[in-house]
Amino acid sequence: MKHTLIATLVGALLVSGGAHAEKVKIEFWTMSMKPRFENYFQDLVKRYEAQNPDVDVVWTDLPWDVIRSKFTAAVAAGQPPALANMNVQWAYDYAQTGAIQPIDALLGKDRAVYMPGALADVTWKGKTYAFPWYNSADVMAVNANIFKKAGLDPNKPIANLSEQLKVAAQIRQKAGVAGLAPRLGRVESVFLGEGLPVLENGKAVFNSPKHVALLREFAVAYKAGALLKDNLFAEDNFQVSIAAYNGGRLGILETTPPALTRVRDDAKDIYAATIAHPVPPGATGVVKGGWLMDFVVPKGVDPKLLPQVGKFAKFLTNDANQLAFSKDTGGTYPSVKQAALDPFFQDVPADAGAVENARAIGARNLANVRTLAILGIDDPAPLLRRLREETEAAVTGRKDPKAALDAAVAFWNAQLKKK
Repeated sequence: MKHTLIATLVGALLVSGGAHAEKVKIEFWTMSMKPRFENYFQDLVKRYEAQNPDVDVVWTDLPWDVIRSKFTAAVAAGQPPALANMNVQWAYDYAQTGAIQPIDALLGKDRAVYMPGALADVTWKGKTYAFPWYNSADVMAVNANIFKKAGLDPNKPIANLSEQLKVAAQIRQKAGVAGLAPRLGRVESVFLGEGLPVLENGKAVFNSPKHVALLREFAVAYKAGALLKDNLFAEDNFQVSIAAYNGGRLGILETTPPALTRVRDDAKDIYAATIAHPVPPGATGVVKGGWLMDFVVPKGVDPKLLPQVGKFAKFLTNDANQLAFSKDTGGTYPSVKQAALDPFFQDVPADAGAVENARAIGARNLANVRTLAILGIDDPAPLLRRLREETEAAVTGRKDPKAALDAAVAFWNAQLKKK
């Protein structure tokens, strides 16, 4: 009897040890989240493990300039994490090389939880390759005093880009300051925002009559003095644009809602006169300003592990956790529908300023926010530089817009043919 009892106890211990050894491990990588969001992720992991005691979640955070090389090496070695944080461009590149796998089966009916624009950002050739995570969105801030001086109603939304350029010209004519600071150093994003393609079937196509007509509109606005000329053709003109707006030298500022805290803190008089509006949508309804971050599932993840990976990925990106992350950051938007309806975004006090109003406006536009970036080019820098040069020549009147875009397209296609 004694020997039987000992054998039973030993067997129970072995079974217990075996069950523990078979605990599922899910490792996920994030990008540059430490130390700012360490508490957020540690709490998230603890909660998931408490709800799923058979799962061991391992969080690894890597700097943004290291994560790609580490990811590529891990996939090549057959030792990838279960999930990795990427942006849209990187996810696209990995999808093309087969380094990540479609997640449609893992999404299942939960696909409906996510914003359509966010899903569209990570869906290529009919397959979805990432779980959408946090996002951003632009809003339009207008200086009511400048608008009134120009004979414009500062409370009236602007319908589209063409109207925006006309408003900017009227501001220059009647108020004596620049109306708008468009991002012409990234004109490819302007084209995409207006529903105009940049690449099709591996070839540059941004010299169509519609592309040319749009560039002519910018040239007319430039000649009228409607555009802020400071760094107009730089890759990033944000710093000079917000400085001009804060100095009363710019009537319209397009930016993200958190950036308006710079106006609030640095130019109180200008902030008091600032009214937030939605950015004018593109011809296809696209809203500018998106920069979606996501989680991909690498090639080489054990197929038996995939159901658990999908379950954790949906927990990581669910409404409650995305809302908590947005509150923690104070500046990001969720890519899920219910979180965007939370009072944190939607409830705006009667005495709220432009920052609070802008946050609500951005949240209401999230369904149509898109990441407007060129995908699938290994080294886009020379191509984008040539496009900036030709855009500047066209808008400043040194070259006909059609000739400028024809030259840029010819250069792009010659370079793309070599790749």
